[in-house]
Amino acid sequence: MYKRRHILFAYSITHFLVDFACAFLIFRGIVGTADGYLCVLLYNFCAFAMQMPLGIIADKWNRNFLCAVIGCAFVAAAYGFGRYPAAAVIVAGLGNAMFHIGGGIDVLNISEKKLGALGIFVSPGAFGIYFGTMLGRGSSFSAVFIPLALIAAAGLIFALYKARGGAYPQNAAFALESAGCRHILAACACLFFVVCLRSYVGLALDFAWKGRAYWGIALICAVVLGKITGGFAADSWGPRRTALISLAFAALLFLFSALPLAGVMAVLLFNMTMPITLWAMARIFPAAKGFAFGLLSFGLFLGFLPIYLGIYPPAGAFWLFALAAALSLALILSGLRKVKA
Repeated sequence: MYKRRHILFAYSITHFLVDFACAFLIFRGIVGTADGYLCVLLYNFCAFAMQMPLGIIADKWNRNFLCAVIGCAFVAAAYGFGRYPAAAVIVAGLGNAMFHIGGGIDVLNISEKKLGALGIFVSPGAFGIYFGTMLGRGSSFSAVFIPLALIAAAGLIFALYKARGGAYPQNAAFALESAGCRHILAACACLFFVVCLRSYVGLALDFAWKGRAYWGIALICAVVLGKITGGFAADSWGPRRTALISLAFAALLFLFSALPLAGVMAVLLFNMTMPITLWAMARIFPAAKGFAFGLLSFGLFLGFLPIYLGIYPPAGAFWLFALAAALSLALILSGLRKVKA
């Protein structure tokens, strides 16, 4: 008999490894090269924008574990393209996308109406990106262990699937009927723009104090804990109340984020709605969870583009982040109003 917590644990640990491997690959061998600027765009397009079409394929294929396993294999294989940076980032980006889609659909399937599992699954990626970037910029950590770890993680996912014998919720027959309703389209648009804002703010935030003492790692912990807390809070208080409380206080604290503690708490609260937006989009498209996951990931890509093009807010303009939190609150409440619990 399979255990849902075992599946969640395997996917969450692998999420850390996949994001770690991709960040390490980019910062160890891509950034700073002649084609580095273009390669970063290619990677982000493949890793985030491609999740939407891949999500549709995964919804129809109904082999979520295999999609995740293939994603791990792709990321591991990307380390063999050292002489071809563009090929490396395309393979790594597609692998990242495939893992997230496969793992995301499985977690959505086993979590049913609950959000706690979603918060746990999405949260380790921030740690993976942080440590992968940090070690990738250095030279002491050997890359040889990373593909081996990914292969081991893929083996674990495959072994869990064989152990559970298919006795877990499968994908529904693929359908996008909800997209034909105007109010559903409006709800999708609201949730989509919340993710765009969250992506941009997360990349644009630059506190003068984050290099002091342990505040930098505190910020990453805030991102991770925010996503976990948001899922469990939504299970206890409901998605709407959780969004209202978290984003209202995030907007207030962003105004005082020149102070380290206020900034860390604002980031934590701002990230609490991540599992909520994913849950809500999956409720809109219950027979197309991969598409729902991929649609929001496309929002992450759009939020990245202004940063890629060098469009940053003025230094110290924390009121803009407070405004983004307030706008996110209005959008998510409007979107959730149309979603059946």
